[in-house]
Amino acid sequence: MDDDNTLDIQQNVGDVGGDFTKTIVIGDEVDFTEDGAGSEMGDVEAVIELTYNIFQYIPELLFVSVYGLLMYAGVLLIAKTIKNNE
Repeated sequence: MDDDNTLDIQQNVGDVGGDFTKTIVIGDEVDFTEDGAGSEMGDVEAVIELTYNIFQYIPELLFVSVYGLLMYAGVLLIAKTIKNNE
């Protein structure tokens, strides 16, 4: 008797221009890695990886935040200048 209890669910979304196929496989021998190593990531390792990924984007986030605040200050300055000229 075959003891394969793997659940395989596939979903295709209509006829669209991109690849919108989602596959969910639940079983004992599921490959969770992109390189095919077959190791499952634990919760602690996932949090550490998420934290590392967030810290990679801090310089970009700081630049965009400062840029946005400077643009907002510029808009306020222009609005004040226009009101004073009226």
